[in-house]
This record gives sequence, structure tokens and C-alpha cells, in this order.
Amino acid sequence: MLKIENLTKKYGDKKAVDSLSLHIEKGEICGFIGHNGAGKSTTIKACCGILNFDEGEIYVDGISVKKEPLKCKSMIAYIPDNPDLYEFMTGIQFLNFIADIFGVSAEARQERINKYATDFSILKNLAQPISSYSHGMKQKLAIISALIHEPKLIIMDEPFVGLDPKASHRLKEIMREMCDKGAAIFFSTHVLEVAEKLCDKIAIIKNGQLIRTGEVEALVGDTSLENVFLELEEEK
Repeated sequence: MLKIENLTKKYGDKKAVDSLSLHIEKGEICGFIGHNGAGKSTTIKACCGILNFDEGEIYVDGISVKKEPLKCKSMIAYIPDNPDLYEFMTGIQFLNFIADIFGVSAEARQERINKYATDFSILKNLAQPISSYSHGMKQKLAIISALIHEPKLIIMDEPFVGLDPKASHRLKEIMREMCDKGAAIFFSTHVLEVAEKLCDKIAIIKNGQLIRTGEVEALVGDTSLENVFLELEEEK
């Protein structure tokens, strides 16, 4: 579903991402971990078509992000680490705006908005302006807007930051439900316990290079993801 081949992104002389290759299949949840500044957000934004890159190629369901960006974006949902929403809109106006962009029918959008807004306990807040929302409520609205068109690939940057425990638990359930239906998920997180329990695959990036990737059980063995990560971080 997501195929990254030799991705390289430079800022001046510095390589923020250096020849990174990663494949994520349909039905897989892949956790992307690394220290601050390792290249996670740069990689994620390149996959979404938000950020141009210097070398390599990225494919979404076999389609090039470089050559056919709009077609790729129609299959993707992206949740940034800091939801930047149109605060002059109400919650329901924003969700309908997103549904319009993706061509979601009136019947389907109503069903999905009611379902997910109830799941995340913000149904009664949808008539209020987004400017009145807390950070956690904005994060919930961003998640709902990402799910409304039933994307084939969901890409998320620190999706659990700002969520209350109930919402965090529900998001994990939804992630697995989506993948059981054939979607794929690629997300970054600093919460290694969540990544270890939730993910099928882990990719570890350091200084722009992918230093370890594999299925969780094979990668962790009889230790923990935290221990694996810390050991790799200590290596030069």
C-alpha cells in the first residue's frame, strides 16, 4: 500500500532523510519511531505529498506521489501532530467541507460523522466554532475528518498527543478495524509501549537513516521495544 524507495530529502547540505526505503502492506500498522529531529515528520510529509523530496520515489497503492499527487491524496488521510483547522468554522461545517472535497455522499457522511463524533464524545460540540475547542477536541475533530472518506492509507504524526484515555483507546480500536478491512496505517509516536502493543511492524529512524525495521515480535524478541530503541540510540 505504501512503498518508499530510496527517499532522500535535503535542507541545504544536510540530509534530513537519507536513502530511506520502507514497504507497508495492506492490513498492516507500522509504527515509526526515532529521536526528535531524526527525520520522522519529513518522511511523513513527503509520503503525503506535502513536502517535495530530492531523490527516490514514493508509491501509494502503486501510484507515484510525484507523478500523480492528487490521485494519491484521494486515497490518503493525514493527521498532523498539531491540527491546524479552520477555526472560523463550526465543527460540523469543517467535517462537511472535508466530506465535500472527497465526494462523500450525504447519507454516508451523516452516518460516519454521527458514529465517530459519538465515539470521541464531541457530537454535542459540533455546532460550536472550532476556535472554542480545546487542543484535545481539535485533535478529535482532525481524526474524524481523516476517517470520513474511508481512506486506504492513514498517515499520522503523533496521533495520541492530547487525547484523553478513552479517546486514545477508541483510536487504537479504529486503527485495527480499518486495517482489518484492508487499509494500511503509518504513524510516528514517542509512546513505545503503544507502538509495541498496537503495531504489526516497526521502523526505527536515526539521523535520517532507517536503522532497523521488521515485525514487532522479531524486532523485540524477549526484551522490549524501549530497550531495543535505547540500545540503537546509544550506538554510533
